[in-house]
Amino acid sequence: MSAVQAVLFDRDGTLVEDVPYNGDPGRVRPMPGAAEALALLRERGVAVGVVSNQSGIARGLLTRAEVDAVNARVEELLGPFDVWEICPHGPDDGCRCRKPAPGLVEAAAGRLGVPAGRCVVIGDIGADVEAARRAGARAVLVPTPVTRAEEVDAAPVVAPDLTAAVRLVVAYLDCVGQTVGAGRPA
Repeated sequence: MSAVQAVLFDRDGTLVEDVPYNGDPGRVRPMPGAAEALALLRERGVAVGVVSNQSGIARGLLTRAEVDAVNARVEELLGPFDVWEICPHGPDDGCRCRKPAPGLVEAAAGRLGVPAGRCVVIGDIGADVEAARRAGARAVLVPTPVTRAEEVDAAPVVAPDLTAAVRLVVAYLDCVGQTVGAGRPA
């Protein structure tokens, strides 16, 4: 198993409470333990990013500016991310970026300058896990009430919450004695 250089998070339902088609920064609420989990990774110099489907743009329910304002609020509450990758397409658009396609994961890894195989994707639904798999990354599923039982059964790794998911990554890093440094891959 290769060393982990980046952890890519789904946004809604993983880092922040899922508010469908949220364009209001005032409605952003971090998931329990999100700030602490991110701090654990940042302290070890692991790059952190967000990969998020935002089909509300394609559906005309949100503008890109509203999504960007919500993302800015996420950063105000949880600290800066090294990369953001957003898919603005709808489910029937046939794009390569919409999870479960691998495009968001591949683009984030590319912008970070790390192979996708050195990334872990943490998300709350099967599409997050499948996007990671298709990109050659590893995945940890953190189920929420919207996660289907078959998604939990199919996930390679399941954690009860975000903090536990990040602790699994940190335990692996500690096991292999990896240090990365400065929030960017070595």
